[in-house]
Amino acid sequence: AIASGASFNLALKSDGTVCGWGSNGGGQLDIPAGLTGVTAITAGDVHSLALRNDGAVIVWGHNYYGQLNLPAGLTDVIAIDAGARHSLALKSDGTVVAWGDNSSGQCSVPAGLTGVVSVSAGASHSLALKSNGTVLAWGQNYAGQTSVPSGLASVIAISAGGAHSMALRADGTLIAWGDNSYGQASVPAGLILLEDTVKPVISMN
Repeated sequence: AIASGASFNLALKSDGTVCGWGSNGGGQLDIPAGLTGVTAITAGDVHSLALRNDGAVIVWGHNYYGQLNLPAGLTDVIAIDAGARHSLALKSDGTVVAWGDNSSGQCSVPAGLTGVVSVSAGASHSLALKSNGTVLAWGQNYAGQTSVPSGLASVIAISAGGAHSMALRADGTLIAWGDNSYGQASVPAGLILLEDTVKPVISMN
């Protein structure tokens, strides 16, 4: 696996160790000594995360916005994603935990949110995909990045950008919303991702 931050990169090796290169101004490349058993990695602007095979999350790098302040008792994590200055963790029970910069509400996980199978963190907003194929969003919405299109369903994958969001539906079509100043929310006409090129999220229910 690989992950790119603002000006640095991380790579997960087959032996469960992590290496990194690029800018290290915030300590984002200072991988904790002895870190092994890693199954997933993700990178924010200047902070890094690793998920171990025991469900524990390891963080390092810049902590000006609390990016390294892991919530107490965070265990049984199955997926992670880093935004610019915040992070998301998906637990095995389908709940979501967030920490770091919350100036735009990007860490304010909706009360009662359960049944989540995938998460994605944008610059200042967050997305969650539920097992029923619906999407929830919260955080900064100045460009409509959290205004999930009405009736959006049958979603199998999500991705949050700087100020826009995308959803891949089971029929291979893409839906995008939010900032479109560079055409990033304008899905090319006729673009279909064939079924044999995508790996739908497996529901835990």
